[in-house]
Amino acid sequence: MLPLREKAKAIRLLILDVDGVLTSGELYYGPDGEHLKCFHVQDGLGMQLLQKNGIPIAVISSKASGMVSYRLTYLGIQHVYLGQDNKLLAYLELKKKLQLDDEEIAYMGDDLPDLPLLRRAGLSITVPQAPESIRKRVDMITVREAGKGAVREVCEFILTAKELYQHVIESYDL
Repeated sequence: MLPLREKAKAIRLLILDVDGVLTSGELYYGPDGEHLKCFHVQDGLGMQLLQKNGIPIAVISSKASGMVSYRLTYLGIQHVYLGQDNKLLAYLELKKKLQLDDEEIAYMGDDLPDLPLLRRAGLSITVPQAPESIRKRVDMITVREAGKGAVREVCEFILTAKELYQHVIESYDL
């Protein structure tokens, strides 16, 4: 089995779940029953940095949401699969479309619907609050919590493994 850093070095695509990864997984409802979600600005910057360095981001979620679509469009995420009852079908379509091997894909999810993708991806990642059944089956568990910078942590880890992160820092340190 490859060391974690070597797995991250091979990554050419990061796929994310939404609820419990990009958000805390908590559900908020407005007075008219609309769903509200909270996204962390550091996760957004991490995603943009990864994309600027040639590693695209994809999102596969079982739920369809206008606010999620808005956020992903704002971040320039081009590969968005919302309302996916079977996430594996979307994964396989994306893998074929981008002509990637499983070893070149990182997947970050937090619950049972994510398990088929976590088991297949070359680098599988979850968050500390994921159920034990998920935590014991992944390569990496983030230190930061879902919706609170966990995605940023993963983006920085991949950039560091590829020896690109120092360049990112230097581009801001003028």
